[in-house]
Amino acid sequence: MSRRGSEPAGAGGLGEDPLSADELLQERFFGPAPAPAGRRPAAKEKPSHYRVISISLYEEDFARLEAMVAELKRRGHTKANKSQLIRFALRQVDLDEVPPGL
Repeated sequence: MSRRGSEPAGAGGLGEDPLSADELLQERFFGPAPAPAGRRPAAKEKPSHYRVISISLYEEDFARLEAMVAELKRRGHTKANKSQLIRFALRQVDLDEVPPGL
């Protein structure tokens, strides 16, 4: 009988098949195994320096915002976006100048 035939299947002369380890494949390549049915995976830590929010804008206000971002990009502000423009505008607001009934 040849030496090759006496080795365990899948060993290939290395002793242990490094790709057969579930831990290697699951945690390093494919990511952690999914949580069992009925259980939620542990929540990831949320960033504390910003929040994702949803706001409502009238169609014309949204179109104006997009047009302003496009104009900034045309002027060379290649990374301009709606969030940055809104944050800039918020810094410019003087609450004493806001008309009553707004």
